[in-house]
Amino acid sequence: MSALWTSDEIANALSPLAMPSPFEANGVTFDSRAVGKDDLFFALSGETADGHAFVDQALARGAAAAVVSRGLPEAKGRLVRVKDTMQALVALGRAGRRRSKARIASVTGSAGKTSTKDALRAMLQAQAPTSASTASFNNHVGVPISLARLPREARYGVFEIGMNHPGEIEPLARLVEAHVGVITNVEPVHIGHMGSEEAIADEKACLFAGMREGAIAVLNRDNRHFERLSATARRLGVARIVGFGRSEAAEARLLACSLQDRGSDVVALIHGQRIEYRLSAAGEHWVLNSLAALAAVEALGADLAKAAATLAEVKASPGRGARRHLAFGSGSIELVDESYNANPASVRAMLAVLARTSPATGGRRLLALGDMRELGEQADAYHAGLADAVAASGATQVFLCGPHMKALWKRLPADRRGPHRPDSAALAPDVAAALRAGDVIAVKGSLGSKMKIVVDAVLAASGGEMER
Repeated sequence: MSALWTSDEIANALSPLAMPSPFEANGVTFDSRAVGKDDLFFALSGETADGHAFVDQALARGAAAAVVSRGLPEAKGRLVRVKDTMQALVALGRAGRRRSKARIASVTGSAGKTSTKDALRAMLQAQAPTSASTASFNNHVGVPISLARLPREARYGVFEIGMNHPGEIEPLARLVEAHVGVITNVEPVHIGHMGSEEAIADEKACLFAGMREGAIAVLNRDNRHFERLSATARRLGVARIVGFGRSEAAEARLLACSLQDRGSDVVALIHGQRIEYRLSAAGEHWVLNSLAALAAVEALGADLAKAAATLAEVKASPGRGARRHLAFGSGSIELVDESYNANPASVRAMLAVLARTSPATGGRRLLALGDMRELGEQADAYHAGLADAVAASGATQVFLCGPHMKALWKRLPADRRGPHRPDSAALAPDVAAALRAGDVIAVKGSLGSKMKIVVDAVLAASGGEMER
């Protein structure tokens, strides 16, 4: 396999002020801790750290070269000097996209975009070389890094695009130049910054800016903003719109599904083709995400039946619904880890999964929730509004943290109220101390609520992972 980048290609893309002796790079990163042999390291300047301070570390770890914006005479290795390292990264991402012959999909949405991206990557990778955003590399740094990592041999590419403020999606969409754009849904996520759901929908629809000729939009037919998104897609030149969901008007239509504790059996109609498949991730939200992903597979020209069969192997990732069976005392507990992020729609989806998860003999359903962030002036109302879904989940004890979760705590029956704490660090010992063999414990909160601290406390209290 050829190098990801040659020094000549890098020079052509970046127009550097100074270029070292010839080299080849097989990776691109901005994290000195994650540098691998022959990576190209970008010394980015952030709010809390300046990558130039870690250039020596990156070179010592085997980086082929470092892209810098100032002289570092003490550095031992190749330096590519540019005016601005962030602009240089964007330029390399653009060059990676422009040289690629891959069919490209972009994915955004208020919830489910990472899970949909991961499912789409798995389905396409089973058929041809595929490159995709890692983790949640979906912002002004993550998208160009992901494009710069796009191998020239890739047949497919899948790129996640996120936002929490107005004006963030369009420049990233124009960088990706997708053939297919997927919007999983529009919900009141980041509404504190955006002001209204309509403004969120308009920002999400910017995904369709700068798409390639003949572009296809994949939209949630059941979402109340479908027509608004469709109108923007057409105005931005999208050639075809594909709806997914339960609606009879959906081209990727859910006919039936059997929702189970650890997955679902699904029957769908994709452009008239009946598809039956097994999902290994639990929850109706996963079923709908899988429809979006299958619609994108068809739009990209890949084999639909093979793609559907692959879904049986796709599992939820840590922080996004991963299920862990842990030894505990003389028995076990089950951890549902949704600690990475939260909004009203995704919390309700997780609570529906908890309701279908059966504790072992003597066990209970337990729930730990941290604040949902960026919900604006109605934040307390959104939190309090979860009370009905919490009740339906069957959770017998509810542990809460964060100022807005106090509003939910007040709405809960006294016999279900666990402690409310100011933050996850204060809540974690309460959750760990309450566990007993047979329990199912579900943990969820926005990234800023740091609910991984609670997950780590549960893991520390257990006797380790068990086979299922």
